[in-house]
Amino acid sequence: MSTAAAYAKAPSNLRAASLPKWSSWAVAAGAIALGVGISFAAGLHSSIQWALIAAILHVLGTYGVAARVEGRRQAKDRVVTSLVWVAFLLALVPLVSLVWVTVARGVKVLDPYFLSHSMGIVQDSETGGGIYAAVIGSLEQVGLATVIGAPVGILTAIYLVEYGRGRLAKAVTFFVDVMTGIPSIVAGLFILSLMLIFDMQPFGFAGSLALAILMMPVVVRSTEEMLKLVPNELREASLALGVPKWRTILKVVVPTSIGGITTGVMLAIARVAGETAPVLLLVFGNPFINNNPFEGAQASLPLYIYQQYASGNDPAFDRAWAAALTLIAFVMILNLVARGIARWKAPKTGR
Repeated sequence: MSTAAAYAKAPSNLRAASLPKWSSWAVAAGAIALGVGISFAAGLHSSIQWALIAAILHVLGTYGVAARVEGRRQAKDRVVTSLVWVAFLLALVPLVSLVWVTVARGVKVLDPYFLSHSMGIVQDSETGGGIYAAVIGSLEQVGLATVIGAPVGILTAIYLVEYGRGRLAKAVTFFVDVMTGIPSIVAGLFILSLMLIFDMQPFGFAGSLALAILMMPVVVRSTEEMLKLVPNELREASLALGVPKWRTILKVVVPTSIGGITTGVMLAIARVAGETAPVLLLVFGNPFINNNPFEGAQASLPLYIYQQYASGNDPAFDRAWAAALTLIAFVMILNLVARGIARWKAPKTGR
């Protein structure tokens, strides 16, 4: 037998030892058991404390086991992966807790009667009543805000990406960045100051104006990023055929990025749908149905939740949680619609 054949048959020692796939689950289970045991021994009764102790033990245990079997280099990689998972689970805890508590408390009075009736003459301390007026008010106010804010935001983004040069574009970008970070109460105070100048009473459209101010920078930023993703080759090909620039934007650039633009608008709507401060200042609330957003005080879901919870009695608490569950469902539906549109309008690869 030749030397080459002997080396070929000999077992290779170049392959480093590695932990089995189930090792991560085993370490996690051991960390949870040890964390619960330490918590009981120390007299800790908070589940959050148990989770933090188990997370620390999981990271330390992962490093110890991996360093012993695979070496320190691979152990560091596993520790980073464990930290990412721990951070994800810790971020998931308040979200799951919020949804669980809202669903558990909101389903008590959430039924067709609650959705199809308003408070009317029902006192906050009495049972009954519903959110019909609040739903109508929210839909009208958010809808008008979208009609105002979405076109302005999209056109501003088109200007910044396709035409924006020089000082004007820098000024617009600066003010968009400033508007992104302003508190919602500032937008409400701005519209309220205009109402005081013209001696106007609270009405639904005033809230729509404040919501539109909050919506515009979100639409501008999301649309701007989507337009930047359109390949320049498409623009150049259209211009090379003699198509004017405005028609290139209208027929080539916008249709290519329409999925991302629509998603950004949907997310902006979801962002302003739960705003309470501007509505509290400008719309003022109304227990009766008011279908006219241009005259008189009007109800709104976020404002309804605030007013009911501020009443301080059990029937009002139940209505507040049910309204909160309705608002969460509305925002969730908007996000699902945005994801569906993004997938539907996403560029298709291949046949």
